[in-house]
Amino acid sequence: MRIVIETPQPNDEDVIIVRCAEPDQRMLSMLLAFQNARTELTGFQDDKIVRLNYQDVYYFEANENRVFAYGSSEVYEVKYKLYELEELFTPLDFVRCSKSMIVNMRMIDYLSPLFGGKLEARLKNSEKIVISRQYVHNLKVKLGIQEVD
Repeated sequence: MRIVIETPQPNDEDVIIVRCAEPDQRMLSMLLAFQNARTELTGFQDDKIVRLNYQDVYYFEANENRVFAYGSSEVYEVKYKLYELEELFTPLDFVRCSKSMIVNMRMIDYLSPLFGGKLEARLKNSEKIVISRQYVHNLKVKLGIQEVD
């Protein structure tokens, strides 16, 4: 398979064309995820309402029945449940790393092993988070360093 990316002429809209003999389930799932992926959400901070781009979010964390989006130095409350965010953003390099947290893999600088099969992720803003043992496998699969069971 090869991927071709072309720059459209000015005033042309972006178009994605898929040319294949028979679309398989993997391709259809990828296209559906791409089509349905949201790239922005609304965040609340004090008396401000802010549009957040998913690329700027380091991680989402649930705490006391509220969910927060953490940026490089700011924190916003979002009006989604953690499982809803997981469904929305998993196609976009977000992965569950604990019962109460989803991390943006693009914001991970490096991973270090911890005692008991856990991993520590150092984020690009120097913050450290822990990937629970039960979610390490999923992270490794998403990184392509472990096979799917």
